[in-house]
Amino acid sequence: MTSYPADLERPALIEDGRSLLVRPSRPQDVDRVLDFFGRLSRRTISVRMLGPVVPMGAAATRRLVDIDYHDRLVLLALLGDAVIGVAEYSRLPNRPDRAEVAFTVQDDFQGKGLGGLLLEHMAAAGRERGIAVFEADVLAENEPMLRVFRGSGYRTEFGPAASIQHVDIAVDPRAQVIARSDRREHLSTRSSLHPLFAPASVAVIGANRDRHGVGNAILRNLRDGGFDGALYAVNPHAGQIESVPCFGTIGQVPGPVDLAVIAVPARAVSGVLEECAAKGVGAAIAVSAGHPRLEDSESAGRRLAHYARNHGMRLVGPNCMGLLRLKADAHLVATFSPTVPGPGRVSMASQSGPLGLAVLDHARRLGLGFRDFVSLGDSADVSSNDLLHLWEADSATGVVLLHLERFGNPRKFARIARRVSARKPVIAVAPGPAPASGHGGPGGPARPSDSDAAMSALFAQAGLIRARTMQEMFDTALLLANQPEPAGRRVAVLTNAGGPGTLTAAACRAAGLLLAEPGAATYREIGSAVGPWAAEGNPVDLTPMATAAHYRSAMTALLADAAVDALIVLFMPPLVRDAEAVAEALVQAGARFPDKTVAASFLSMDGVPDLLRGAGRAIPSYLFPESAAVALGHAAAYGAWRAQAAGVVAEPAGVDRALARELVERHGPGRPDPDLTAELLGCFGLRLAGAAHRPSPEGQDVTIGVVTDATFGPVVTFGLAGEYAELLGDLAFRITPISDRDAREMIGSVRAYDLLAGRRGRPPVDIDALVDVVLRVSAMVEALPELAELDVRRLRVGPPGSGAVPLEATLLLADPIAVRVPIESTLGN
Repeated sequence: MTSYPADLERPALIEDGRSLLVRPSRPQDVDRVLDFFGRLSRRTISVRMLGPVVPMGAAATRRLVDIDYHDRLVLLALLGDAVIGVAEYSRLPNRPDRAEVAFTVQDDFQGKGLGGLLLEHMAAAGRERGIAVFEADVLAENEPMLRVFRGSGYRTEFGPAASIQHVDIAVDPRAQVIARSDRREHLSTRSSLHPLFAPASVAVIGANRDRHGVGNAILRNLRDGGFDGALYAVNPHAGQIESVPCFGTIGQVPGPVDLAVIAVPARAVSGVLEECAAKGVGAAIAVSAGHPRLEDSESAGRRLAHYARNHGMRLVGPNCMGLLRLKADAHLVATFSPTVPGPGRVSMASQSGPLGLAVLDHARRLGLGFRDFVSLGDSADVSSNDLLHLWEADSATGVVLLHLERFGNPRKFARIARRVSARKPVIAVAPGPAPASGHGGPGGPARPSDSDAAMSALFAQAGLIRARTMQEMFDTALLLANQPEPAGRRVAVLTNAGGPGTLTAAACRAAGLLLAEPGAATYREIGSAVGPWAAEGNPVDLTPMATAAHYRSAMTALLADAAVDALIVLFMPPLVRDAEAVAEALVQAGARFPDKTVAASFLSMDGVPDLLRGAGRAIPSYLFPESAAVALGHAAAYGAWRAQAAGVVAEPAGVDRALARELVERHGPGRPDPDLTAELLGCFGLRLAGAAHRPSPEGQDVTIGVVTDATFGPVVTFGLAGEYAELLGDLAFRITPISDRDAREMIGSVRAYDLLAGRRGRPPVDIDALVDVVLRVSAMVEALPELAELDVRRLRVGPPGSGAVPLEATLLLADPIAVRVPIESTLGN
């Protein structure tokens, strides 16, 4: 018997937001399973047994817990200690790539997405164990289960209409499957977070009378912040704290409690969480560490999260500073931070607790308003992925900020972030380079020098704005929270001092912006309004003599010019000028052109000073104008990404996944010989050069490969063959699945792209054929979780229309269960 597969234990959410645990059955579960079947209605048992009602006896139940986890697997869905759903498969002895499958869901949980959830988990486990097709026999009257199969996104084939309907389900993870899974998870995640962000009642457990204590600070912030629900303190030694009613235990609080904030010593957190589960609390924030010893805190956090999810709760933390949600009429300030910014359009998640205090204080000083702030701490349960689900659909969130110290499921993060970025900007500060993983060398594919390259690829595909520092993140947020994203990269600089204007122009070029070229009529208009000392050119220097009227006229002329997408205004403080009048002129001129982006360096102020707040949008100001240029560069790049076609992930023509699966199963882990390598590549339409596939004598050799990054899983690499990749490191990287747009951008991002595009005196190559090869390699990665490495060291790309032919290739297959964690793309946080 195979050992118990603990990696299949997964928290999950059903459509009403309740969390539960999906895990394989164990022999000690026999009583739980027997109790589950004892709670089922006669009708549910009838459709489960495909006929007359037959009670499940001990022998039949024992069969569901005595399994080998390979040829027979049973998954249980547990809410607390109670089983509420069972899924099982049994491999067919004469067809080892097929298995019979059955699902049973407790009556009061039917219609909540649990059947589809169990199918997803069972399909992922089956694929890892070499199963390509599930077979099910379903009573024709069991329409809910048939709907689950039809709506799953998997390829399904139904047998002839009969009282018992036979269904074949191909469990390859197609794009439709992932999309449906994402949609189900999006809805259930948002529902599960409702007690955290919209609680009707909050209890602070561990609050006391010590005004320097964490619990007391949280209680006061909730009370003074304007929380409009029921508020309680929990402490066995007080009847009232800070004028808030206090109870000895959470169980003694009258009525329901939606949210519990736990601020007790680390050693007591586990017991308090159990009391919260018994009370039926919907969510908890564990401000305390998960364990009194720091080195044990992470594993303790996982145990807390496991317990919370298994009992229907969501958990923020442990080891965090809480969260806040700010609205115009009422605030939820469930944090001990002494400083809270005003309400606004920015929502932020931080994985660092201590950093959160500085973040909130900095935002307040900048005048940057927040919608939500969440300190995730150890991220044992609620993660950045969960919050992206929430903020994607939150119309009050206009800009998302992420401080990421680690990734839980980076491939899922990429999919969610791409959706969110299409609607609103996501700005992230992520960790720097990891230790180098080494170059492929003569015997392996070209590799990213470190995980930072894979991270950059992930961010580029998802449309995320990657800030190098926290200051850069706030500079960019300040712009995008107050101004529209620019329609292009053309920027004009308006200044009353020549030196800072020149520095700003240089910073714009370094940020990937273009200095705009306003028309002659624009310069004439500025000259007539300002005087002869305003010379033509960009930057536009108004000289220190400029008045508020001069600024208003020059700004109006520049923003009205179709050749200007954005404007940076510098106002240095001459002693004789009225700063308030100049600020009013800036705001008025900017308000006339709501589709143009305006940033300023006004009196070296940082943030949104009251002087630059108009009736509508505000103009952000930066201490140094170079910061405005960097922020504008990020905003322009994001705007360009959003304006492009979304791209499509489609199955290339001529792919034979079934044969590929058979070949991989037959070979097992290791390096296939050249014949098998050629046959496997051929399954995905990649025909190695030979008598039947002769490469073009002309063209360019490129290299394409797949490597498995320890954090991000499979990474596709591309570059020109030879010294370009091996010596100069001119490589591009993308995370699968790759869309047609991703593939084209990947190819175009290498520095030597001119040699492929027909520039520098070189003939062009067949870029379309090269895009097709990248998409086929991506399909190969998605179809074969065993593919640990692919090295097409030389791919000959001929002239346009002649195609691309691999000249030499090697690959490495691994145990799919051993590499599943980085590869997994549909389950987990």
